[in-house]
Amino acid sequence: MARNQEKAQSMLYRFREAQSLESGLRKPKERRPHLASLVDTLDDAEKWRRDVIRDITRSVSKIHDLSLPETQIRDANDEINRLLRAKAHWEDRIVELGGPDYKKIGPKMLDHQGREVPGNRGYKYFGRAKDLPGVRELFEEQATGRPKKATKAELLRRIDAAYFGYNDENDDGELLEYERSVTEKRIRKLRSAHDATFEDSDSSDADAET
Repeated sequence: MARNQEKAQSMLYRFREAQSLESGLRKPKERRPHLASLVDTLDDAEKWRRDVIRDITRSVSKIHDLSLPETQIRDANDEINRLLRAKAHWEDRIVELGGPDYKKIGPKMLDHQGREVPGNRGYKYFGRAKDLPGVRELFEEQATGRPKKATKAELLRRIDAAYFGYNDENDDGELLEYERSVTEKRIRKLRSAHDATFEDSDSSDADAET
């Protein structure tokens, strides 16, 4: 029953909104351009920057919701970072149109404790995203300065020709000298065996002739 009432209210809201648009009481909501370069006036660029900031504020409030599951927390954090990139594009466009440089004069993003929002390689973590598996450990490693344990992929990338011994001849020459001495001993041994065989063959031929 409650669900049907919600549907009815939603339909009534859409009907009244359509009436307002048709009568001119309300203007249709503009959609934010996907590319900042499509806007040619400073006022419009400022307007869409403010629009992005409103979306960021709503998303940051959402990511603090204790009822959100982990997947939605990750999605919300990704959305905030996407909006931050969009905000940066609009700020670049504002500078191109002769407006202020908000990247220089604007405040830094701070969390609810007044600290700068932490991140890694430009990616920021907000609200409950800072407590996700792997994220807290990342911040602890950054704070302590301890190097993280190398993964298997990172270890494989470090393997080069020296790992397989291809550069051993460039060490200090000892290996080459050892190999040379062993080779010379083997050659002398083979020559001695060959000469002994040749002498035995000659003596056998001489006995046969007598």
